[in-house]
Amino acid sequence: MSNNLQETFGNIDIYLFDQLLKGRFDNCKKVIDIGCGGGRNLVYFIKNGFDVTGVDRDEGAIAAVKELAEQLAPNGNAGNFIVSNVEDMPFTDATFDLAICSAVLHFANDDAHFDAMIRSIWRVLAPGGFLFARLASDIGIEQLVTGLGNGRYLLPDGSTRFLVNNAMLNNYTTALGGVLYEPIKTTNVSNLRCMTTWCIMKNNAR
Repeated sequence: MSNNLQETFGNIDIYLFDQLLKGRFDNCKKVIDIGCGGGRNLVYFIKNGFDVTGVDRDEGAIAAVKELAEQLAPNGNAGNFIVSNVEDMPFTDATFDLAICSAVLHFANDDAHFDAMIRSIWRVLAPGGFLFARLASDIGIEQLVTGLGNGRYLLPDGSTRFLVNNAMLNNYTTALGGVLYEPIKTTNVSNLRCMTTWCIMKNNAR
């Protein structure tokens, strides 16, 4: 049974899997995975005929996801995967119905970089489209992180990340003209780090 699930969904983020089970993305046709890595979150989409695009700044990751796409859909188009930074993706406005950005945004260099990445993602998302983001936060470990300035923090696990909080995510949701299609949820990993799921729908043309 588990082998069948692995074959169908790959090593998908469990919270993205949850959204698939809820049917959130049933009417999405054009999907972009931003910071796609080797394609762990794209197996289901590639195998089920979605128009899939992926970007990553690492050339090796793009080579790996192209190979994966060719294996899963030999008659598909592996040319939809390109090397690009998040903040300057080479796509026209309102191109995609679903933008996946998992474990990427917390590598922002500072507040301005984070803002540029978010607005770049929002720009390429079509009205009515969905953003699924997973990123590090200080929610639940506010007293355990050490501020380093410009939105970056030292976490108890020894890593350095750009961290968000509830107020910041809610403020961005409003400023972008979006609406939460799932409550903000945070997973606390033994008080060493926290990962937050931020799911917003673009409900206007901004």
